[in-house]
Amino acid sequence: MFLALRELRFARARFGLMGGVIALIAILMVLLSGLSSGLVNDGVSGLKSMPATAFAFNEGTKTDNAFSRSVVDESQAEAWRSQPGVADVTLMGASMMNGTTGDGTQVDLSLFGVDSDAFLAPEIGEGRAVSAPNEIVVSPTGADEGLELGSVVTLERIGTELTVVGYTADQATFGHVTVAYLPLSTWQYIAGGDAAPGAPSEADTSDTSFNTASTVALLAEDGADIDFAAGDEAAGTVTSTLKESFNASPGYSAETLTLQMIQVFLYAICALVVGAFFTVWTVQRKHELAVLRAIGASTGYLLRDGLAQAAIVLVGFTAAGVLLGLGMGAGLSGTAMPFALEAGPIGLATALTILLGLIGAAAAIIRISRVDPLAALGGQR
Repeated sequence: MFLALRELRFARARFGLMGGVIALIAILMVLLSGLSSGLVNDGVSGLKSMPATAFAFNEGTKTDNAFSRSVVDESQAEAWRSQPGVADVTLMGASMMNGTTGDGTQVDLSLFGVDSDAFLAPEIGEGRAVSAPNEIVVSPTGADEGLELGSVVTLERIGTELTVVGYTADQATFGHVTVAYLPLSTWQYIAGGDAAPGAPSEADTSDTSFNTASTVALLAEDGADIDFAAGDEAAGTVTSTLKESFNASPGYSAETLTLQMIQVFLYAICALVVGAFFTVWTVQRKHELAVLRAIGASTGYLLRDGLAQAAIVLVGFTAAGVLLGLGMGAGLSGTAMPFALEAGPIGLATALTILLGLIGAAAAIIRISRVDPLAALGGQR
């Protein structure tokens, strides 16, 4: 690495300029990773927090926005209960509603109807669990929208009143809207068109004729693999694993694919920029490389020397860019922008930036193998 370190020391300006470009790319990668994670959390954190293995929708339901399109009933849930490997089954209702708090604040809610004793019941972070038909537990994000403990939300157009009694332990949003968990019977009372102004009572919810839901939530036995094809055939459903069900959230696929495409182009730009720099650099140092070849340096030695030089630049300036990006991202967290810094995506983006940069540098440095030792001895004159 003698030549590599010597050139880094004596060509600080050129390598600094190149490193600055790499650092800017790294900053963009951190910010895009945070934005991507934030959008995912804002879109499907209500589903991610659920312990369900899969969701079964009515047969023929389109996969995008399936939670609002699907209609399933108890007979389909019973068919799934008899399937091997299934530990528990419960119905869940999902819909979006607009409401107004007592002080006139307008709020949007994703209503998740679940049985309070089912495995889908949310973990409570503050307040208490639902114990009456007119009570809801909301995501902590609702506090920023004016939903306090004790707040009464009046659903628009129907006038049904729901009281906030607790917050979930973690963020729970669906389609970028705060999730409100309520009893399944109350959800059916609202979705079936039987809802009336005022707080619903046990008598109101028990008298409703609407007994269907949006999906059948499945919980697998420990270590068991559920045969989804057999279950779908028996129940007349189409099943998506928990992760696959994220695509049923409004806008999830479009948002994630857009950000992934931007990230792919940034990776390609990193490889091309680094490759172009080292191509020009290799041409400029051709005479020095020829001298080393003339005194006995092998092609492998020169290649290792060049790649070590590229690795020092890439690792050093990528690390600097990541640190700057984390600092900028920390300022964005907690703002209206859906932004979340997660170690996994940022680590992957950093590794890919360095790896693809090295590939671009290697493609340029490979021309070292064609350096003619005679050039150092004036053989071309």
